[in-house]
Amino acid sequence: MTDIANVDGLRPLARRPKFDWSLVVFGLLTAILVGLVVYPMSRLLIESFSDPKTGSFTVANFFDVARRSRYLLAYWHTVQLAVVTVIMSVAMALPMAWVVSRTDIPGRSLFYFGTLGAFIMPPFLGAIGWILLAGPNAGWINQIWTSLTGIEDPLVNIFSLWGLAFVIALNVFPLIFIFATSALDLISSEMEEAAAIHGAGPMRTTWIITLPLALPAILGAIMLVFLETIALYGTPALIAIPARFNVATTQLTTFFEYPAKIELAMAFSVPLVLITVVLLGAQRLLLRGGHVAVSGKGGARTAMRVGRWKWLFLAHGVAVTLLAVILPAGILVSTSFQIAWAKAPVLSNLTLDNYRAILFEQATVREAMFNTVYFALASATACTILGFLTAYVVIRKLIPYSSALAFLAVAPVAVPGIVLAICFYAAFAGPPFSLYGSSLIIILAFITRFLPIAFVSCASGIRSLNPELEEAVRIHGGSRMRAMVEVVAPVLKKSLMGVWILVFVICSRELSTAMFLTSHQNRVISILTLDMSEQGDYETLAAMGVVLLVVTSTVVAIGMRLLGRDFMLRRN
Repeated sequence: MTDIANVDGLRPLARRPKFDWSLVVFGLLTAILVGLVVYPMSRLLIESFSDPKTGSFTVANFFDVARRSRYLLAYWHTVQLAVVTVIMSVAMALPMAWVVSRTDIPGRSLFYFGTLGAFIMPPFLGAIGWILLAGPNAGWINQIWTSLTGIEDPLVNIFSLWGLAFVIALNVFPLIFIFATSALDLISSEMEEAAAIHGAGPMRTTWIITLPLALPAILGAIMLVFLETIALYGTPALIAIPARFNVATTQLTTFFEYPAKIELAMAFSVPLVLITVVLLGAQRLLLRGGHVAVSGKGGARTAMRVGRWKWLFLAHGVAVTLLAVILPAGILVSTSFQIAWAKAPVLSNLTLDNYRAILFEQATVREAMFNTVYFALASATACTILGFLTAYVVIRKLIPYSSALAFLAVAPVAVPGIVLAICFYAAFAGPPFSLYGSSLIIILAFITRFLPIAFVSCASGIRSLNPELEEAVRIHGGSRMRAMVEVVAPVLKKSLMGVWILVFVICSRELSTAMFLTSHQNRVISILTLDMSEQGDYETLAAMGVVLLVVTSTVVAIGMRLLGRDFMLRRN
Protein backbone atom coordinates (compact mmCIF):
# COMPACT_ATOMS: atom_id res chain seq x y z
CA MET A 1 0.00 0.00 0.00
CA THR A 2 1.30 3.40 -0.92
CA ASP A 3 1.94 5.79 1.92
CA ILE A 4 -0.61 8.57 1.47
CA ALA A 5 1.78 11.09 2.96
CA ASN A 6 4.26 10.35 0.16
CA VAL A 7 1.80 10.45 -2.76
CA ASP A 8 2.38 14.12 -3.37
CA GLY A 9 5.99 13.91 -2.34
CA LEU A 10 5.25 15.41 1.06
CA ARG A 11 6.91 14.42 4.33
CA PRO A 12 4.69 13.39 7.23
CA LEU A 13 4.34 16.26 9.70
CA ALA A 14 6.01 15.68 13.06
CA ARG A 15 3.98 16.66 16.13
CA ARG A 16 5.51 19.62 17.85
CA PRO A 17 6.12 19.05 21.54
CA LYS A 18 3.84 21.14 23.73
CA PHE A 19 5.52 23.86 25.68
CA ASP A 20 5.40 23.01 29.37
CA TRP A 21 4.22 26.19 31.08
CA SER A 22 4.85 24.58 34.44
CA LEU A 23 8.56 25.29 33.93
CA VAL A 24 7.75 29.00 33.69
CA VAL A 25 5.68 28.78 36.86
CA PHE A 26 8.47 27.00 38.73
CA GLY A 27 11.00 29.55 37.48
CA LEU A 28 8.74 32.36 38.68
CA LEU A 29 8.41 30.56 42.00
CA THR A 30 12.18 30.63 42.42
CA ALA A 31 12.26 34.35 41.67
CA ILE A 32 9.49 35.00 44.22
CA LEU A 33 11.35 33.13 46.96
CA VAL A 34 14.54 35.02 46.23
CA GLY A 35 12.65 38.30 46.38
CA LEU A 36 10.80 37.45 49.59
CA VAL A 37 13.59 35.74 51.49
CA VAL A 38 17.06 36.43 50.14
CA TYR A 39 16.73 40.13 49.37
CA PRO A 40 15.20 41.30 52.70
CA MET A 41 17.45 39.06 54.79
CA SER A 42 20.52 40.25 52.95
CA ARG A 43 19.73 43.72 54.23
CA LEU A 44 20.45 42.46 57.74
CA LEU A 45 24.13 41.97 56.92
CA ILE A 46 24.42 44.91 54.53
CA GLU A 47 22.98 47.46 56.94
CA SER A 48 24.69 46.10 60.05
CA PHE A 49 28.12 46.43 58.39
CA SER A 50 27.45 49.81 56.74
CA ASP A 51 28.45 53.27 57.85
CA PRO A 52 25.23 55.35 57.86
CA LYS A 53 27.06 58.44 56.56
CA THR A 54 29.35 57.04 53.87
CA GLY A 55 27.80 53.63 53.17
CA SER A 56 31.24 52.01 53.44
CA PHE A 57 32.00 48.75 55.23
CA THR A 58 32.48 49.05 59.00
CA VAL A 59 32.23 47.03 62.20
CA ALA A 60 31.69 50.14 64.31
CA ASN A 61 27.97 49.38 64.65
CA PHE A 62 28.73 46.18 66.55
CA PHE A 63 31.20 48.00 68.81
CA ASP A 64 28.55 50.63 69.55
CA VAL A 65 26.14 47.89 70.61
CA ALA A 66 28.76 46.02 72.68
CA ARG A 67 29.97 49.01 74.68
CA ARG A 68 26.59 50.38 75.78
CA SER A 69 25.42 48.89 79.06
CA ARG A 70 21.77 49.59 78.22
CA TYR A 71 21.92 47.28 75.21
CA LEU A 72 23.79 44.56 77.07
CA LEU A 73 21.29 44.77 79.94
CA ALA A 74 18.45 44.26 77.45
CA TYR A 75 20.17 41.05 76.26
CA TRP A 76 20.58 39.88 79.85
CA HIS A 77 16.94 40.59 80.70
CA THR A 78 15.94 38.65 77.59
CA VAL A 79 17.93 35.58 78.62
CA GLN A 80 16.53 35.75 82.15
CA LEU A 81 13.00 36.08 80.82
CA ALA A 82 13.42 33.15 78.42
CA VAL A 83 14.84 30.83 81.11
CA VAL A 84 12.06 31.61 83.59
CA THR A 85 9.42 31.25 80.86
CA VAL A 86 10.80 27.85 79.84
CA ILE A 87 10.66 26.59 83.44
CA MET A 88 7.08 27.79 83.88
CA SER A 89 6.00 26.38 80.50
CA VAL A 90 7.44 22.94 81.27
CA ALA A 91 5.69 22.94 84.66
CA MET A 92 2.38 23.75 82.94
CA ALA A 93 2.57 21.57 79.83
CA LEU A 94 4.47 18.39 80.69
CA PRO A 95 2.06 17.00 83.31
CA MET A 96 -0.86 17.74 80.97
CA ALA A 97 0.83 15.97 78.05
CA TRP A 98 1.64 12.93 80.18
CA VAL A 99 -1.92 12.72 81.50
CA VAL A 100 -3.43 12.93 78.00
CA SER A 101 -1.08 10.39 76.44
CA ARG A 102 -0.32 7.83 79.15
CA THR A 103 -3.03 7.74 81.84
CA ASP A 104 -6.69 6.87 82.35
CA ILE A 105 -7.57 10.13 84.12
CA PRO A 106 -11.13 11.25 83.24
CA GLY A 107 -11.78 14.67 81.75
CA ARG A 108 -8.65 14.72 79.61
CA SER A 109 -10.50 16.53 76.80
CA LEU A 110 -10.40 19.59 79.05
CA PHE A 111 -6.62 19.66 78.57
CA TYR A 112 -7.07 19.86 74.80
CA PHE A 113 -9.51 22.72 75.30
CA GLY A 114 -7.05 24.57 77.51
CA THR A 115 -4.19 24.06 75.06
CA LEU A 116 -6.19 25.04 71.99
CA GLY A 117 -7.67 28.04 73.80
CA ALA A 118 -4.22 29.22 74.83
CA PHE A 119 -3.07 28.93 71.21
CA ILE A 120 -6.06 30.89 69.88
CA MET A 121 -5.71 33.62 72.50
CA PRO A 122 -3.44 36.30 70.98
CA PRO A 123 -0.48 37.07 73.27
CA PHE A 124 -1.32 40.76 73.46
CA LEU A 125 -4.93 40.01 74.51
CA GLY A 126 -3.72 37.57 77.15
CA ALA A 127 -1.42 40.30 78.45
CA ILE A 128 -4.29 42.83 78.53
CA GLY A 129 -6.44 40.31 80.39
CA TRP A 130 -3.78 39.79 83.05
CA ILE A 131 -3.16 43.53 83.38
CA LEU A 132 -6.86 43.89 84.21
CA LEU A 133 -6.64 40.94 86.61
CA ALA A 134 -3.29 41.51 88.33
CA GLY A 135 -2.38 45.15 87.88
CA PRO A 136 -0.86 46.36 91.18
CA ASN A 137 -3.43 49.13 91.76
CA ALA A 138 -6.74 48.38 90.05
CA GLY A 139 -6.35 44.71 89.11
CA TRP A 140 -9.33 42.64 90.17
CA ILE A 141 -7.29 40.07 92.09
CA ASN A 142 -5.65 42.82 94.15
CA GLN A 143 -8.96 44.63 94.66
CA ILE A 144 -10.54 41.45 96.03
CA TRP A 145 -7.45 40.82 98.18
CA THR A 146 -7.65 44.31 99.68
CA SER A 147 -11.40 44.08 100.31
CA LEU A 148 -11.01 40.73 102.08
CA THR A 149 -7.90 41.48 104.15
CA GLY A 150 -7.72 45.25 104.36
CA ILE A 151 -4.07 45.07 103.23
CA GLU A 152 -3.26 47.86 100.76
CA ASP A 153 -0.13 46.25 99.31
CA PRO A 154 -0.95 44.26 96.17
CA LEU A 155 -1.03 40.48 96.40
CA VAL A 156 0.39 40.10 92.87
CA ASN A 157 2.10 42.52 90.51
CA ILE A 158 2.06 41.58 86.85
CA PHE A 159 4.49 44.42 86.04
CA SER A 160 7.65 42.47 86.85
CA LEU A 161 10.00 39.99 85.23
CA TRP A 162 8.20 37.10 86.93
CA GLY A 163 4.79 38.46 85.93
CA LEU A 164 5.91 38.87 82.32
CA ALA A 165 7.34 35.33 82.21
CA PHE A 166 4.11 33.97 83.69
CA VAL A 167 1.93 35.65 81.04
CA ILE A 168 4.19 34.52 78.19
CA ALA A 169 4.30 30.96 79.56
CA LEU A 170 0.50 30.84 79.51
CA ASN A 171 0.67 31.56 75.80
CA VAL A 172 3.59 29.36 74.69
CA PHE A 173 3.13 26.21 76.79
CA PRO A 174 1.07 24.60 73.94
CA LEU A 175 4.36 24.12 72.05
CA ILE A 176 5.67 21.81 74.76
CA PHE A 177 2.30 20.11 75.10
CA ILE A 178 2.15 19.33 71.36
CA PHE A 179 5.72 18.04 71.08
CA ALA A 180 5.55 16.02 74.30
CA THR A 181 2.17 14.49 73.47
CA SER A 182 3.31 13.51 69.99
CA ALA A 183 6.44 11.83 71.39
CA LEU A 184 4.63 10.08 74.24
CA ASP A 185 2.01 8.72 71.84
CA LEU A 186 4.76 6.87 69.95
CA ILE A 187 6.17 5.09 73.01
CA SER A 188 5.03 1.55 73.60
CA SER A 189 3.92 0.78 77.15
CA GLU A 190 5.78 -2.56 77.25
CA MET A 191 8.78 -1.11 79.12
CA GLU A 192 6.47 0.66 81.57
CA GLU A 193 4.63 -2.60 82.21
CA ALA A 194 7.95 -4.34 82.82
CA ALA A 195 8.89 -1.68 85.37
CA ALA A 196 5.51 -2.10 87.07
CA ILE A 197 6.02 -5.88 87.27
CA HIS A 198 9.29 -5.25 89.11
CA GLY A 199 7.51 -3.07 91.68
CA ALA A 200 7.93 0.47 90.30
CA GLY A 201 4.98 2.79 90.89
CA PRO A 202 3.50 5.02 88.17
CA MET A 203 5.53 8.09 89.17
CA ARG A 204 8.84 6.23 89.32
CA THR A 205 8.08 4.44 86.04
CA THR A 206 7.36 7.75 84.36
CA TRP A 207 10.54 9.32 85.73
CA ILE A 208 12.96 6.51 84.82
CA ILE A 209 11.29 5.07 81.67
CA THR A 210 8.79 7.34 79.91
CA LEU A 211 10.35 10.79 80.18
CA PRO A 212 13.86 9.74 79.09
CA LEU A 213 12.36 8.22 75.93
CA ALA A 214 10.51 11.45 75.10
CA LEU A 215 13.37 13.70 76.18
CA PRO A 216 14.65 14.65 72.68
CA ALA A 217 11.21 15.94 71.64
CA ILE A 218 10.76 17.76 74.95
CA LEU A 219 14.16 19.44 74.65
CA GLY A 220 13.29 20.43 71.09
CA ALA A 221 10.09 22.05 72.32
CA ILE A 222 11.98 23.83 75.10
CA MET A 223 14.26 25.38 72.50
CA LEU A 224 11.26 26.59 70.53
CA VAL A 225 9.75 28.15 73.66
CA PHE A 226 13.07 29.87 74.37
CA LEU A 227 13.16 31.26 70.82
CA GLU A 228 9.51 32.30 70.89
CA THR A 229 10.12 34.20 74.12
CA ILE A 230 13.14 36.15 72.92
CA ALA A 231 11.28 37.06 69.70
CA LEU A 232 8.00 38.17 71.29
CA TYR A 233 7.23 41.89 71.28
CA GLY A 234 3.57 42.52 72.18
CA THR A 235 3.52 41.12 75.71
CA PRO A 236 6.84 42.74 76.73
CA ALA A 237 5.65 46.06 75.28
CA LEU A 238 2.53 45.93 77.47
CA ILE A 239 4.23 44.70 80.65
CA ALA A 240 8.01 45.24 80.54
CA ILE A 241 7.93 48.88 79.41
CA PRO A 242 5.59 50.01 82.25
CA ALA A 243 7.76 47.95 84.61
CA ARG A 244 10.76 49.99 83.35
CA PHE A 245 13.00 47.23 82.15
CA ASN A 246 13.96 46.54 78.55
CA VAL A 247 14.22 43.26 76.72
CA ALA A 248 15.74 42.84 73.27
CA THR A 249 12.53 43.33 71.30
CA THR A 250 11.45 46.46 73.16
CA GLN A 251 15.00 47.83 72.86
CA LEU A 252 14.78 47.41 69.08
CA THR A 253 11.90 49.89 68.91
CA THR A 254 14.08 52.61 70.45
CA PHE A 255 16.32 52.56 67.38
CA PHE A 256 13.40 53.87 65.34
CA GLU A 257 12.93 56.98 67.42
CA TYR A 258 13.85 60.04 65.40
CA PRO A 259 16.40 59.99 63.92
CA ALA A 260 16.10 56.29 63.03
CA LYS A 261 19.27 54.22 63.47
CA ILE A 262 18.70 51.30 61.12
CA GLU A 263 22.34 50.26 61.19
CA LEU A 264 22.31 49.88 65.00
CA ALA A 265 18.99 48.03 64.89
CA MET A 266 20.48 45.55 62.43
CA ALA A 267 23.68 45.10 64.42
CA PHE A 268 21.66 44.61 67.60
CA SER A 269 19.53 41.99 65.80
CA VAL A 270 22.41 39.83 64.57
CA PRO A 271 22.99 38.06 67.94
CA LEU A 272 19.28 37.22 68.13
CA VAL A 273 19.43 35.61 64.68
CA LEU A 274 22.62 33.70 65.57
CA ILE A 275 21.03 32.34 68.75
CA THR A 276 17.99 31.29 66.75
CA VAL A 277 20.07 29.50 64.10
CA VAL A 278 22.14 27.63 66.71
CA LEU A 279 19.13 26.49 68.74
CA LEU A 280 17.15 25.45 65.66
CA GLY A 281 20.14 23.42 64.49
CA ALA A 282 20.45 21.78 67.89
CA GLN A 283 16.72 21.03 67.91
CA ARG A 284 16.93 19.40 64.50
CA LEU A 285 19.80 17.18 65.64
CA LEU A 286 17.87 16.17 68.75
CA LEU A 287 14.74 15.25 66.84
CA ARG A 288 16.70 13.49 64.12
CA GLY A 289 18.63 11.46 66.65
CA GLY A 290 15.63 10.38 68.66
CA HIS A 291 15.53 7.28 70.83
CA VAL A 292 15.24 3.87 69.23
CA ALA A 293 12.20 3.06 71.35
CA VAL A 294 10.31 5.91 69.75
CA SER A 295 9.36 4.81 66.25
CA GLY A 296 7.25 6.29 63.47
CA LYS A 297 4.33 4.04 64.43
CA GLY A 298 2.62 4.12 67.76
CA GLY A 299 3.33 1.02 69.78
CA ALA A 300 0.85 -0.89 71.89
CA ARG A 301 -0.15 1.28 74.82
CA THR A 302 -2.08 0.53 77.96
CA ALA A 303 -3.42 3.47 79.96
CA MET A 304 -1.54 3.84 83.23
CA ARG A 305 -3.56 3.81 86.45
CA VAL A 306 -2.40 6.56 88.77
CA GLY A 307 -4.84 6.05 91.65
CA ARG A 308 -5.26 9.03 93.95
CA TRP A 309 -2.76 11.05 91.93
CA LYS A 310 -5.43 11.56 89.27
CA TRP A 311 -7.16 14.26 91.30
CA LEU A 312 -3.91 16.21 91.63
CA PHE A 313 -3.22 16.05 87.88
CA LEU A 314 -6.82 16.88 87.05
CA ALA A 315 -6.61 19.92 89.35
CA HIS A 316 -3.38 20.94 87.62
CA GLY A 317 -5.00 20.81 84.17
CA VAL A 318 -8.03 22.75 85.40
CA ALA A 319 -5.77 25.39 86.95
CA VAL A 320 -3.74 25.86 83.75
CA THR A 321 -6.91 26.11 81.66
CA LEU A 322 -8.35 28.61 84.12
CA LEU A 323 -5.23 30.78 84.10
CA ALA A 324 -4.51 30.58 80.37
CA VAL A 325 -8.01 30.84 78.91
CA ILE A 326 -10.98 31.29 81.22
CA LEU A 327 -9.75 34.12 83.46
CA PRO A 328 -8.24 36.39 80.77
CA ALA A 329 -11.10 35.74 78.32
CA GLY A 330 -13.66 36.23 81.09
CA ILE A 331 -12.23 39.57 82.22
CA LEU A 332 -12.07 40.77 78.60
CA VAL A 333 -15.73 39.91 78.04
CA SER A 334 -16.72 41.52 81.35
CA THR A 335 -14.73 44.68 80.64
CA SER A 336 -16.16 44.97 77.13
CA PHE A 337 -19.65 45.46 78.62
CA GLN A 338 -18.61 47.95 81.32
CA ILE A 339 -18.52 51.73 81.45
CA ALA A 340 -15.55 51.73 83.84
CA TRP A 341 -13.58 48.50 84.04
CA ALA A 342 -12.17 49.08 87.54
CA LYS A 343 -15.66 49.28 89.07
CA ALA A 344 -17.91 46.36 89.92
CA PRO A 345 -19.96 45.02 86.98
CA VAL A 346 -23.28 46.10 88.50
CA LEU A 347 -26.26 47.03 86.33
CA SER A 348 -25.48 50.74 86.42
CA ASN A 349 -21.96 50.04 85.11
CA LEU A 350 -23.05 47.87 82.17
CA THR A 351 -23.35 49.13 78.60
CA LEU A 352 -23.34 48.15 74.94
CA ASP A 353 -21.71 51.43 73.93
CA ASN A 354 -18.27 49.85 73.60
CA TYR A 355 -19.48 47.51 70.86
CA ARG A 356 -21.54 50.26 69.23
CA ALA A 357 -18.43 52.43 69.15
CA ILE A 358 -16.12 49.89 67.52
CA LEU A 359 -18.70 48.63 65.02
CA PHE A 360 -20.45 51.84 63.97
CA GLU A 361 -18.75 54.96 65.32
CA GLN A 362 -14.96 54.68 65.53
CA ALA A 363 -13.65 54.47 61.97
CA THR A 364 -10.10 53.77 63.17
CA VAL A 365 -11.16 50.62 65.00
CA ARG A 366 -13.36 49.40 62.12
CA GLU A 367 -10.51 49.90 59.68
CA ALA A 368 -8.09 48.03 61.96
CA MET A 369 -10.53 45.12 62.26
CA PHE A 370 -11.05 45.06 58.49
CA ASN A 371 -7.30 45.25 57.85
CA THR A 372 -6.64 42.39 60.27
CA VAL A 373 -9.11 40.07 58.54
CA TYR A 374 -8.07 41.20 55.05
CA PHE A 375 -4.34 40.76 55.71
CA ALA A 376 -4.95 37.36 57.32
CA LEU A 377 -7.11 36.18 54.40
CA ALA A 378 -4.67 37.35 51.75
CA SER A 379 -1.58 36.10 53.58
CA ALA A 380 -3.07 32.69 54.42
CA THR A 381 -4.19 32.15 50.82
CA ALA A 382 -0.91 33.25 49.25
CA CYS A 383 1.16 31.42 51.86
CA THR A 384 -0.72 28.15 51.32
CA ILE A 385 -0.37 28.35 47.54
CA LEU A 386 3.30 29.29 47.69
CA GLY A 387 4.05 26.61 50.29
CA PHE A 388 2.24 23.96 48.23
CA LEU A 389 4.00 24.87 44.98
CA THR A 390 7.41 24.97 46.65
CA ALA A 391 6.84 21.67 48.45
CA TYR A 392 5.74 19.99 45.20
CA VAL A 393 8.83 21.19 43.33
CA VAL A 394 11.14 20.12 46.16
CA ILE A 395 9.62 16.71 46.90
CA ARG A 396 9.29 15.74 43.23
CA LYS A 397 12.71 17.27 42.38
CA LEU A 398 11.35 19.03 39.31
CA ILE A 399 14.17 21.52 38.84
CA PRO A 400 17.93 21.37 39.43
CA TYR A 401 19.02 22.30 42.93
CA SER A 402 15.46 22.03 44.23
CA SER A 403 16.90 21.52 47.71
CA ALA A 404 17.93 25.18 47.59
CA LEU A 405 14.24 26.07 47.35
CA ALA A 406 13.60 24.04 50.49
CA PHE A 407 16.29 26.01 52.28
CA LEU A 408 14.76 29.31 51.15
CA ALA A 409 11.28 28.20 52.23
CA VAL A 410 12.33 27.36 55.79
CA ALA A 411 14.97 30.09 56.23
CA PRO A 412 12.54 32.71 57.65
CA VAL A 413 12.01 30.55 60.73
CA ALA A 414 15.53 31.56 61.82
CA VAL A 415 14.63 35.26 61.89
CA PRO A 416 12.50 36.63 64.78
CA GLY A 417 9.36 38.41 63.60
CA ILE A 418 10.42 41.86 64.71
CA VAL A 419 13.82 41.43 63.03
CA LEU A 420 12.08 40.34 59.84
CA ALA A 421 9.97 43.51 60.05
CA ILE A 422 13.16 45.58 60.23
CA CYS A 423 14.57 43.70 57.22
CA PHE A 424 11.44 44.40 55.18
CA TYR A 425 11.50 48.02 56.27
CA ALA A 426 15.10 48.38 55.07
CA ALA A 427 14.42 46.48 51.83
CA PHE A 428 11.07 47.80 50.65
CA ALA A 429 10.07 50.92 52.60
CA GLY A 430 12.20 53.35 50.59
CA PRO A 431 12.99 53.79 46.91
CA PRO A 432 12.78 52.12 44.46
CA PHE A 433 9.81 50.20 45.93
CA SER A 434 8.48 52.85 48.38
CA LEU A 435 6.04 50.39 49.95
CA TYR A 436 6.06 51.85 53.47
CA GLY A 437 2.52 52.29 54.75
CA SER A 438 1.03 50.10 52.02
CA SER A 439 -0.94 46.92 52.58
CA LEU A 440 1.34 45.03 50.22
CA ILE A 441 4.45 45.27 52.39
CA ILE A 442 2.56 43.85 55.40
CA ILE A 443 1.10 40.96 53.39
CA LEU A 444 4.50 40.14 51.89
CA ALA A 445 6.07 40.17 55.36
CA PHE A 446 3.35 37.86 56.71
CA ILE A 447 3.77 35.47 53.77
CA THR A 448 7.52 35.31 54.32
CA ARG A 449 7.17 34.92 58.08
CA PHE A 450 4.77 31.95 57.93
CA LEU A 451 5.92 30.28 54.73
CA PRO A 452 7.90 27.65 56.71
CA ILE A 453 4.67 26.44 58.35
CA ALA A 454 2.93 26.02 55.00
CA PHE A 455 5.94 24.44 53.32
CA VAL A 456 6.65 21.83 56.01
CA SER A 457 3.00 20.79 56.29
CA CYS A 458 2.53 20.56 52.50
CA ALA A 459 5.82 18.70 52.05
CA SER A 460 4.74 16.11 54.58
CA GLY A 461 1.49 15.53 52.68
CA ILE A 462 3.11 15.35 49.24
CA ARG A 463 5.81 13.00 50.50
CA SER A 464 3.09 10.56 51.59
CA LEU A 465 1.53 10.44 48.08
CA ASN A 466 2.52 7.82 45.51
CA PRO A 467 3.51 9.66 42.31
CA GLU A 468 1.90 7.05 40.02
CA LEU A 469 -1.29 9.09 39.53
CA GLU A 470 0.75 12.10 38.49
CA GLU A 471 2.75 9.94 36.08
CA ALA A 472 -0.51 8.69 34.56
CA VAL A 473 -1.51 12.28 33.81
CA ARG A 474 1.87 12.87 32.18
CA ILE A 475 1.59 9.69 30.08
CA HIS A 476 -1.74 10.91 28.71
CA GLY A 477 -0.24 14.24 27.66
CA GLY A 478 -0.96 16.36 30.73
CA SER A 479 1.55 18.82 32.10
CA ARG A 480 3.09 18.84 35.54
CA MET A 481 0.88 21.80 36.37
CA ARG A 482 -2.25 19.89 35.41
CA ALA A 483 -1.18 16.88 37.46
CA MET A 484 -0.54 19.11 40.43
CA VAL A 485 -3.83 21.02 40.15
CA GLU A 486 -6.14 18.13 39.23
CA VAL A 487 -4.58 15.25 41.18
CA VAL A 488 -2.31 16.33 44.03
CA ALA A 489 -4.24 19.35 45.28
CA PRO A 490 -7.64 17.57 45.48
CA VAL A 491 -6.11 14.62 47.32
CA LEU A 492 -4.47 16.96 49.83
CA LYS A 493 -7.39 19.38 50.13
CA LYS A 494 -7.95 18.70 53.84
CA SER A 495 -4.28 19.19 54.61
CA LEU A 496 -4.24 22.42 52.60
CA MET A 497 -7.35 23.64 54.38
CA GLY A 498 -5.69 22.92 57.72
CA VAL A 499 -2.61 24.91 56.67
CA TRP A 500 -4.81 27.82 55.54
CA ILE A 501 -6.73 27.95 58.83
CA LEU A 502 -3.55 27.71 60.89
CA VAL A 503 -1.85 30.56 59.00
CA PHE A 504 -5.03 32.65 59.11
CA VAL A 505 -5.28 32.37 62.89
CA ILE A 506 -1.58 33.16 63.40
CA CYS A 507 -1.70 36.15 61.02
CA SER A 508 -4.76 37.59 62.75
CA ARG A 509 -2.85 37.72 66.06
CA GLU A 510 0.58 38.66 64.72
CA LEU A 511 2.13 41.82 66.10
CA SER A 512 5.92 41.55 65.86
CA THR A 513 6.04 41.27 62.06
CA ALA A 514 3.65 44.22 61.67
CA MET A 515 5.94 46.50 63.70
CA PHE A 516 7.60 49.29 61.69
CA LEU A 517 5.53 48.38 58.60
CA THR A 518 2.11 49.82 59.43
CA SER A 519 0.95 53.41 59.29
CA HIS A 520 -2.16 55.19 60.55
CA GLN A 521 -3.97 54.14 57.36
CA ASN A 522 -3.41 50.38 57.65
CA ARG A 523 -3.03 49.50 61.30
CA VAL A 524 -4.11 46.06 62.48
CA ILE A 525 -5.80 45.18 65.76
CA SER A 526 -2.55 44.08 67.40
CA ILE A 527 -0.89 47.44 66.74
CA LEU A 528 -4.00 49.41 67.70
CA THR A 529 -4.11 47.46 70.97
CA LEU A 530 -0.76 48.93 72.01
CA ASP A 531 -1.92 52.45 71.21
CA MET A 532 -5.19 52.09 73.11
CA SER A 533 -3.52 50.49 76.13
CA GLU A 534 -1.25 53.52 76.45
CA GLN A 535 -4.39 55.69 76.55
CA GLY A 536 -5.99 53.44 79.18
CA ASP A 537 -9.06 52.79 76.99
CA TYR A 538 -9.41 49.21 78.16
CA GLU A 539 -13.20 49.05 77.70
CA THR A 540 -13.06 49.70 73.96
CA LEU A 541 -9.92 47.58 73.67
CA ALA A 542 -11.67 44.65 75.37
CA ALA A 543 -14.64 44.88 73.01
CA MET A 544 -12.27 44.87 70.04
CA GLY A 545 -10.45 41.85 71.46
CA VAL A 546 -13.67 39.93 72.01
CA VAL A 547 -14.68 40.47 68.36
CA LEU A 548 -11.27 39.20 67.23
CA LEU A 549 -11.60 36.13 69.47
CA VAL A 550 -15.07 35.42 68.07
CA VAL A 551 -13.77 35.60 64.48
CA THR A 552 -10.73 33.36 65.07
CA SER A 553 -12.68 30.91 67.25
CA THR A 554 -15.33 30.60 64.54
CA VAL A 555 -12.69 29.81 61.92
CA VAL A 556 -11.10 27.22 64.22
CA ALA A 557 -14.51 25.70 65.02
CA ILE A 558 -15.20 25.28 61.30
CA GLY A 559 -11.80 23.64 60.92
CA MET A 560 -12.50 21.27 63.80
CA ARG A 561 -15.82 20.37 62.25
CA LEU A 562 -14.28 19.62 58.86
CA LEU A 563 -10.85 18.28 59.79
CA GLY A 564 -11.12 16.83 63.30
CA ARG A 565 -10.96 18.03 66.86
CA ASP A 566 -7.22 18.46 67.25
CA PHE A 567 -6.18 19.36 63.68
CA MET A 568 -4.36 22.48 64.89
CA LEU A 569 -2.55 20.62 67.65
CA ARG A 570 -1.21 18.00 65.26
CA ARG A 571 0.24 20.26 62.57
CA ASN A 572 3.88 19.64 61.63
